[in-house]
Formats: sequence, C-alpha cells, structure tokens
Amino acid sequence: MPTPRRLFQLGFLVLILVGVFVVEGNAERWCPFGGVETMYAWFIGGNSLCATGITNLFAFGAILLSLVLLRRAFCSHACPIGTVSEWTNDLARRWGWKPKRVPRGLDAVLSLLKYAGLVVIVWLTWVAAELIFRGFCPAYALLGRHGEDITMWAYVVGGGTVLLSLFVTLPFCRWLCPLAAVMNPISRFGLVRVTRDESSCVSCGKCARACPMGIPVDEAPVVTQARCTACGTCVDACPTHAGQPTLALRTAGRRRRLVPSAVVAGVLLLLFAGAVLGSMLLPIPSFRWSRGELPENATVLELSVGDLNCRGRATMFRYFLTRDDDLEVVGPLRLHAWPAPDRGRVEISYDPDLTDPETIHMALTMPYYDYDIGMMRMSPFGIEGYDPLGLGGD
Repeated sequence: MPTPRRLFQLGFLVLILVGVFVVEGNAERWCPFGGVETMYAWFIGGNSLCATGITNLFAFGAILLSLVLLRRAFCSHACPIGTVSEWTNDLARRWGWKPKRVPRGLDAVLSLLKYAGLVVIVWLTWVAAELIFRGFCPAYALLGRHGEDITMWAYVVGGGTVLLSLFVTLPFCRWLCPLAAVMNPISRFGLVRVTRDESSCVSCGKCARACPMGIPVDEAPVVTQARCTACGTCVDACPTHAGQPTLALRTAGRRRRLVPSAVVAGVLLLLFAGAVLGSMLLPIPSFRWSRGELPENATVLELSVGDLNCRGRATMFRYFLTRDDDLEVVGPLRLHAWPAPDRGRVEISYDPDLTDPETIHMALTMPYYDYDIGMMRMSPFGIEGYDPLGLGGD
C-alpha cells in the first residue's frame, strides 16, 4: 500500500504537470528558488527579477516555515526533481540493480558543490538581473514546456540526474541543488527529527543503508544532520517495530511526540495552500515605480496589457509612460505592475487635473521617435478594450 509520502509525491507531481501542460500555467512563478534569486532585488529596489514575481517569495516563505517545522520534508515530498530521481532509483532496484554506496569522505566533498554553486548563481543573477540558473536547471527542463529559453545544458543536467539516479540515490539533491544549500542551515534546527531508541536497537544497520541521503542513522540517538529530508525511509526499513518503535519521526524536546507520515504530508499541504492563498489576499506588485507626489484626489487606472510578461517589459512599459514627445503624460505618476505570460495587469495612479486615461492610453500604444538612439520605437503593448486605430484589436 502506498505511504502518505508516496501519495503526496504522486499528487503533487500530477498537479504540477497538469498546471503546466494542460492549464499552461507558469510554474517558474512558483519556484521557491526563484524567491531566493529575486529576494535581494525585490526588497532593495521593489522590483523582482525578470520571469519572477511575488509568488516566488510566497513559495519560498512556505519552504522556510516547512524547514522550521519539518526540516527538508519539501525535498522528499514535493520537489519534482527529487520525486523523479527517487522513482528512477526505485525502478533500478526493481530491476535488480543495487545502488552504489558513496564513501563518506567523498560524499562530504561532493556535498560542498551545492554551496559553491549557490554563491556563483546568486552573484551572477544579481549582476545580470537575470535567472542565470534557468539555463542549467533540470526542473525548468522538465516544466518549461520546451521553450526557446531552455538551453541544452538544462537537458544535459536533467538527463544526467536521471541516469545517475539509476546507480546512486538522489545525486542532484545531495550534491548540486542550490536550494538545498539554502535549506541546510535552517533544517538543522527543524522541529521534527528521526530518533533512535538505543535500548531496542539491534544494530543491524538497515536504517543507514536505506537512507537516500547517506546519513549514518545507526550511529546517533537523534539524527541532526541538516540534509535529513524526514522521508521516513529509514523508519520503514527498521525491523524492530514491536511496541515502542526503535526508529520514529518525533518532535524535538523532552516529550518527543510521534509524528506520523500523514501529519508531515498534511502540514506541507497546508503550507503550500497558505502560500497560494496569501498571494491571492496580498496581491503585491512585482514591479513598482513612481514619479512625484500624488494628490489626495489621485485616480487609479487599471489595465490588462498584452505582452507585459516580465520585468524587462515592465521597464519598457514605464519608458512609454514617461515619453517626452507630444503624447507626454505630465504630472505625478505611480505604476504597479503584475507581469504575466499572456497578459499583465497594471495600476497607474495619476493626477486627474493634469492628465486623463486617453492620454495615458495613447502614450502606451503609439510609436515615437527616440532622439537618443535616432530611431522610431514601436510599442509592443496592446491594452484590452482599447483600439486607438479602429482596427478591431485590443
């Protein structure tokens, strides 16, 4: 019978695949590592990186809470790469291929790669203001619908992860995942931990051999290693379950209450649902800009805009809004934007005594000559419900 964790893995993976390939949603906007990459830019300048949004920060916030409560349970329950890698290794076992045990020293050295990768990725991302890791991310190769911005390296890393997973358990998760490098310092202090009753332990070593992260579970009464994903594989492998279990997931502290696998899955589900609900109740813009001080009678113009799909487009949108020709929009302005793959949403606050919606519409959609570069700029934006040339479009 499938365990609650297996059912959660299957359900979450199906949800992601349906959302990406059937509903054609943007999975990148919910990637928690996108929250890591865009955090500095958003808190410092108020604008997220291109292809990210406030939803990435909500997703990362849910991950942080899960680390405090459940350690790295996200990795063993919800991460699509972890799921595919683990299932691949399970398939190899069914074929009779035993996974290779990586020597502890080599495992420790390889584990440092993810920290080096995190530093390089974050630094290059902040410098370039682009998602540098996207070109190498196996999750993006899986969920990016084979878009033109997916590089061959993403497929190489993804294919290599699957191939190596036939012989080694969770290679990407253990050694290369930059999100794991962010998680580990917090995961070490997580509330839920694998505990071992030394009085009933028969020292068979099955728990250590079963651990997909290579943790020597049989050597300590409490597993404190940060890379523990609270998957419960070691618990299931333990042969002594009569009465009080020798191995179990328990809360930290003196009482050490048992934490069933279903509870771990349920808490994760609540945290993810809370992230989605939070993003709906607090629709914080991912792009913000203002000019001057708005009066008390300021008016807000809400628009649905085509081709407003990233921060770069939002910057161009602001460029047209602040043009300096005959269609110039004068007076104080405030722009809040929510870029999206098909249509973005914007709110433009303006002084109704100095400008009007028609002027703003014209400024955003009509071409103008840029004297700085000596060429005509054509607007890529189409405003829903507005057809300046009477051609029947938006």
